[in-house]
Amino acid sequence: MTLEIRGDHIPFEQVVSAQKIKLSKDNAFTQKIRSAQALLLKEIEEGNPIYGVTTGYGDSGKNYLVCNDADILQVNLYRFHGCGIGDILSSEEILYTMIIRLISISKGHSGVSMELLEAIVALIENGIYPAIPSKGSVGASGDLTPLSYIAATLAGEREVLFKGKLTPSIEALEMCGLKPYVFKPKEALAIMNGTSVMTGILVAQIKYFERLLLSFESFCAGLFEAMEADTTAIEPFVHAIKPFSGQIQCARNLKKKLEGATLVHNRLSRYKNFFDSENHNIQDRYSIRCIPQILGVAWDNLELAKKWIETEINSVSDNPLINCEENIIYTGCNFYGGYMAHAADTLKICLANMADLLDKQFALLVDDKFNRGLGENLKLSDKSYHHGFKAMQISLSSLSADVLMRMLPSSAFSRSTESMNQDKVSMGTTGALGLKGGIDEFASMLSIAMLGITQAVDIKGVDNFSPFTKTLYTKIRETSEPLLEDRRLDNDIDTIKRRLLQGELV
Repeated sequence: MTLEIRGDHIPFEQVVSAQKIKLSKDNAFTQKIRSAQALLLKEIEEGNPIYGVTTGYGDSGKNYLVCNDADILQVNLYRFHGCGIGDILSSEEILYTMIIRLISISKGHSGVSMELLEAIVALIENGIYPAIPSKGSVGASGDLTPLSYIAATLAGEREVLFKGKLTPSIEALEMCGLKPYVFKPKEALAIMNGTSVMTGILVAQIKYFERLLLSFESFCAGLFEAMEADTTAIEPFVHAIKPFSGQIQCARNLKKKLEGATLVHNRLSRYKNFFDSENHNIQDRYSIRCIPQILGVAWDNLELAKKWIETEINSVSDNPLINCEENIIYTGCNFYGGYMAHAADTLKICLANMADLLDKQFALLVDDKFNRGLGENLKLSDKSYHHGFKAMQISLSSLSADVLMRMLPSSAFSRSTESMNQDKVSMGTTGALGLKGGIDEFASMLSIAMLGITQAVDIKGVDNFSPFTKTLYTKIRETSEPLLEDRRLDNDIDTIKRRLLQGELV
């Protein structure tokens, strides 16, 4: 879809699905942009000290500059922040970052020109993505260092991702018929002084988090069948009297996916099972019957995170802020990424609980003492020298520890920086990157689990499973053969992981 920037509220889903960007030609929109810039230039001409425009930055805000130096100040701002570290963000994350920054400074409170907005749109439309290093931000005063790579790209400096290659910015601009942009007062600061990198990372990761959560529910449905579980725990009555929306949603999803299942049993048959079989307890273990109560928390926190991210996307997050109606320039702290930091931290905790749950479930699935006829390590062979999913369970459990270690709240690790001026910072970008790493590890866990549940279907017979689980089984078997004898499975894990992240197994 084409996303039109016109200064009004833009829903989260439109940012995620945007393929093209255009600026509104509406007179009210363009006039608001120009009025804010005019007020800023008027204040400069009158000799009033404007933070970051005619003063230095941060603790250097006590240093006043004459009007003629304001343009040079903008150039030096992005140049001395050219110290990013670590891997380059993905093209997807960079695109979201650029769109979000564009939305923020187009609200008419940043004092930028229409020409700057047009220059950013030109980068997006030509597929010129600043090569933004992932590390170097403390998430207050905004993502200064990573966002400086957008400013530098506009000016024809540093490197970009262009047509799949790392290319000098000036070359990419020239190939697209674009000229280096010359910043006007405050414009580099407006680009850099915001929360757009942490928010861009989160927008990308929310998509993967949701896909994995849906896919995890699919695994759980298959687990109910393979473990011949009691569906009483997902009946609507149980959740209607503890009415958390996420819990109700998860139970409803599981019940839908289990339509036509014959291996599971319900409240009417559990008493008979209790007396007729040594393998059936009156209730299943927590990791099976408490799934809606566990994953429901993740669903509800996901929705809260989306709400916060959408608010952040539509916020003016730089400093200073211009109010044309009152002819006042305000200084504030909207560049502080506290909400994004806490959204990331909360989802990291949810992810850790999901990983812990999956670890417990898979341990039951491969253990012949608990897996109700699935045998030792999900072996399809009766040979004593075959080992089935023994090592797969070890790998999955190892990954669960990696996910759990990431759940420490990044927002609690504030550092004092920049001559004690930035003495309490959000660490929002660190939190977003931590969530990204955890999602990648959980995706590997879930790919192992998907291979395991598919093996369980082979053991108990495909025809005995629900239509939904049969469909899931068929999809997985498209790219992974049954484990008949011991062989390497790392390539199978990677293939299923890619398909999970692409949303093919939800």
